[in-house]
Amino acid sequence: MQECIFCKIINRELPAEIVYEDEQISVFKDINPVAPVHLLLIPKKHISGISDLKEEDAGIMGRIQVLAANLAGEMGLAQDGFRLVCNCGRDAGQLVMHIHYHLLSGRTFKWPPG
Repeated sequence: MQECIFCKIINRELPAEIVYEDEQISVFKDINPVAPVHLLLIPKKHISGISDLKEEDAGIMGRIQVLAANLAGEMGLAQDGFRLVCNCGRDAGQLVMHIHYHLLSGRTFKWPPG
């Protein structure tokens, strides 16, 4: 996807503060954080959103969930808690049409969120 900001970050066409990367997943700090810890976890494969997932994507999406738990544990966030959010579509707050999760922590969150 030529116009996708996350694809540009993955391809090193745009800078980002990457905190984890492997062959399938990139994790970097959000440039507009809404919590003291605000990371974005994205698959390197361009998938626009949850509605576009295929059965073949189940593995990578599960890996992202496990990675979120592992990162939260390594960063000492699991004890007090963290929030993992995936917005689906513009009305839900998805601003970049490349599926991604927000890992948020470092403050008390309220419910409902929006």
